[in-house]
Amino acid sequence: MTTTAKNLASGRGWQVSDVICTAGAGDKPFEEQQRSFCVAAVTRGTFRYRTGQGMAVLAPGAILLGNPGACYECGHEHGAGDRCLSFHFSPAYMERLVADVPGAKRLGFAGPRLTPLPALAPLLAQAEAARETADSEAFEELGLRIAGAVVGAAADTSEIARAPSRRDQKRVAEAVRLIELNAGRPLSLAELADGTATSPYHFLRTFRQVAGMTPYQFLLRTRLHRAAVRLRASDEAISTIAFDAGFNDLSTFNRRFRRKMGEAPGAYRAKRAGGRGR
Repeated sequence: MTTTAKNLASGRGWQVSDVICTAGAGDKPFEEQQRSFCVAAVTRGTFRYRTGQGMAVLAPGAILLGNPGACYECGHEHGAGDRCLSFHFSPAYMERLVADVPGAKRLGFAGPRLTPLPALAPLLAQAEAARETADSEAFEELGLRIAGAVVGAAADTSEIARAPSRRDQKRVAEAVRLIELNAGRPLSLAELADGTATSPYHFLRTFRQVAGMTPYQFLLRTRLHRAAVRLRASDEAISTIAFDAGFNDLSTFNRRFRRKMGEAPGAYRAKRAGGRGR
């Protein structure tokens, strides 16, 4: 078997996998069938991709596009091996997404790929970083943002910025309260959107407009802030504070805390007034 796919994260109507192919120029091209809508970011290597939508040679930065039920073939005449971040979305998921992207009317991709897009570069970098750091919680939001950007680009349209309505502002305020009350447990984008009776894509776009950051960024900020307060106010073990704040492991907490606060949790605690740090 020349291809392996490792599931990185999944949720209602979506899944993301780390797909590694080791096929070379001497290997026979293989044919498979898409199970759902596919948006795959090529992160390493080159390969030829042929499907009913056409044929293209894909290189790092390009986006492979696939429709449900479509047969496709990949070949490596131009080099050995490749690696992709492959997002899969159910038809129902994509139908709701297309309905929320201004100007997008078609459910399904007309072409086999998108060339590297400047607007997608930051998102793809975040997705690769999430893969390398095993940040599975980030993928729901990243997958939705990437899919929305791809649908907009494939429809040759850009998102039209609209001021959020009072109703949307109220929905975001309700979501903020939900995050604040439940920051210590896993909170999916779908759950937050359900709580405001909107689609995940509309909710994500509106939340960013109103709050100035994504729901996941707000959740992380809330967790880190609470952890910082407890580090200064108590002598509890750092691991206890990290787990109570909602982090699954200490190394992830340490890395994110250092990035946000500029120093490790232990060093931050040691600076508190009175010198009572551990």
